[in-house]
Amino acid sequence: MLALTMAAAGCGSGPESAPAQAPPQVPAAGTAVNPARPDEAKPDGADKDRTPDRTPGGSPDGSSAGGAEVSAEQHRILTGQCRYADTAGLREECLAAVRRDYRVGRENRDLDCRTYSGVTVCGRLPLSARERGCVEKWVTGGLTQRRAEVECYVFS
Repeated sequence: MLALTMAAAGCGSGPESAPAQAPPQVPAAGTAVNPARPDEAKPDGADKDRTPDRTPGGSPDGSSAGGAEVSAEQHRILTGQCRYADTAGLREECLAAVRRDYRVGRENRDLDCRTYSGVTVCGRLPLSARERGCVEKWVTGGLTQRRAEVECYVFS
């Protein structure tokens, strides 16, 4: 049974069957990584005093004048993460916010991107009421806020 669980989780697999979403260098557990800046990995909670974004997938300063410039990779992540939104309405709101608030250009080092469990997201996540409850439960249980948000948004 343990072997089946490990195989299903991608553990113990050889180099010929590496998980499709695994980054080239997997960060230590509890470490957030901006895929555009892997050299700037930081432990969970390192930016806990940071002001949260104001819009789903929004820019840190909440501005939308012409849209904040982000790299093509950051833009791909922002639009791709919308598929995890809980409802069709939230998915459309997420995509509309990305279209309104971002434009492809230079890398935005201020964009809050993080990777947990092989999934990268950027900006504020449009959590449903159910997902917010999930986050509260996991934070109470000891998980960091940042990680709980990603885990509940993507996997719940």
